[in-house]
Amino acid sequence: MSGVTLENLKRGIDTALGRRTSCLALTNAKVVDVMNCEVIPGATVVIDGGRIAAVLRGDEAESVNAQSVVDCGGKYLIPGLMDAHVHIESTLLTPGEFAAAVLPCGTTRVVADPHEIANVGGQLALRYMYDAAAGLPLTIHFALPSCVPCTPFEDAGAELTALDLEPFLHEEKTISLGEVMNCPGVLACDDDLLCKIRDTRNAGLAVDGHSPGLAGVGLQAYAGCGILNDHECGTPEEMKDRIAAGMYVFIREGSAARNLEALLKGLTPANAHRCAFCTDDLHAGDILARGHINHILAKAVKAGIPAPVAVSMATINPASGYGLQGVGAIAPGYAADLCLVEDLVSFRVQDVWCAGRQVVRDGRLTADIPSCPVPAPLLDSVRLGDFGARALRLPVPSGKAHVICMQPRSLVTEDRVMPVATEDGCFVAGRNPGLCKVAVVERHKGSGKVGLGILGGYVGKGRFLGGALATSIAHDSHNIVCAGDSDEDMAAAIEAVARMHGGIALVRQGRILASLALPVGGLMSTETAGETARKQEAIFAAARAFDVSPDVDAVMSLSFMSLCVIPALKVNTRGLFDVGKFAFVPVDAGE
Repeated sequence: MSGVTLENLKRGIDTALGRRTSCLALTNAKVVDVMNCEVIPGATVVIDGGRIAAVLRGDEAESVNAQSVVDCGGKYLIPGLMDAHVHIESTLLTPGEFAAAVLPCGTTRVVADPHEIANVGGQLALRYMYDAAAGLPLTIHFALPSCVPCTPFEDAGAELTALDLEPFLHEEKTISLGEVMNCPGVLACDDDLLCKIRDTRNAGLAVDGHSPGLAGVGLQAYAGCGILNDHECGTPEEMKDRIAAGMYVFIREGSAARNLEALLKGLTPANAHRCAFCTDDLHAGDILARGHINHILAKAVKAGIPAPVAVSMATINPASGYGLQGVGAIAPGYAADLCLVEDLVSFRVQDVWCAGRQVVRDGRLTADIPSCPVPAPLLDSVRLGDFGARALRLPVPSGKAHVICMQPRSLVTEDRVMPVATEDGCFVAGRNPGLCKVAVVERHKGSGKVGLGILGGYVGKGRFLGGALATSIAHDSHNIVCAGDSDEDMAAAIEAVARMHGGIALVRQGRILASLALPVGGLMSTETAGETARKQEAIFAAARAFDVSPDVDAVMSLSFMSLCVIPALKVNTRGLFDVGKFAFVPVDAGE
């Protein structure tokens, strides 16, 4: 514990023994002890100076001397929940609105990787995120973006070198180097990437991983660099391999990618302490409708994981994985981040305390959320250059094409060579049921670059999309990605996004059906979580009028089709990209 003084030590001792009046005592609680993975009935938790002074049982509580006493009514008191890996931008909310949305869900601490907005605005964007997190009741730790851009084959809005990140390494809120997704760069000993890892480790911070499909000696070399966790496991075998390599596994349950069901099959009493929960990318609407980490807890317990074990995976495990001392448990000396839940099945949250201060009462936020001005350049980040429907023509003269085939509830795709119908030698989605065209348009520098591909699995089998959907959320460089079955509708949707300075737009027969402005870097709304979620639901309702497959998220799944670090086939502003070969390939698959 940093900053320990003799006075603090004496104060803690006297408070625990009842010789000094504490600030708060929570009585008559069933305390979830994540150290022993058991429940302590009839406990009293004494809180002073933002920390827990004592956890008392039975007659021990007779010595309690507190300014304020709260009777927990026999409900369950658990440590404040922690999201081990999240991109706040993917909620479509600013940090303040994100805090307002997740605190009532019992989340008191997150590790946020702002690489989405960093790809748009570089150091300026990072500074905005740090400033916006200041003074919030929610503790936001930051993982510095390691790959901006994520590969050398991108057209991002910024580049962050090891020298660019160095000033942020010494910020109090910095906890790690963000997900190192450029695995080929690590294994090829890319100097700048390895400098980032070296500098981070020398600063005493963690290094986060992102290594889908990596195995064998490649995984050994990757983990050997000091990369401590991974949230991209898709199978129990991958999970076991990473734990054996000394890594923590973050079990992800987001809006588009959900690995909980698959990975719980590999969870055992012996390895549970090396696992934690994260959301990675989760819509604001999903948070307000279902919850945050508490929703994952409920799903895990329903699947058969003992409740105290599940709670440890949302509290002490991620804290330990990041080397956070005095965080993640209800124990003496630990931060008084707590939440009172009705039961250990639904994990419905009643009250929340952050550093001993109540911020949620009866499920409603009571804390003030400070606002933070957005720098002007982040509100003007969309520049299309010379663009029109003519840029969307896709020649496939052989009639055979490499098709990006999406997988249900996954970010991983397949590369399938398929026959496609054409007109004048060009792919026409309107003649190819079950397929649509996908375009990625450069929007940072107005270069006019447009990459094209064919998308399968996004449209219902044997169906036609019925219009176009475009968004400036296009991982990770965040250009504009668009899916459609008409070049004219696709162009109209892309231009609508540009007029809003970023956002989401759906178009059918030239008419905008629904739109959501995301002017903060083209990624986040300036409105409240509730209003953003309402407009987002209008987007989803309009998408349901299209024939988007029920196995994918109409917006979020599409936004990952430009992420050229997740196998097997993706598309960016420069064309179709084979992640396995780490090289561009032609759409036309003919000889």
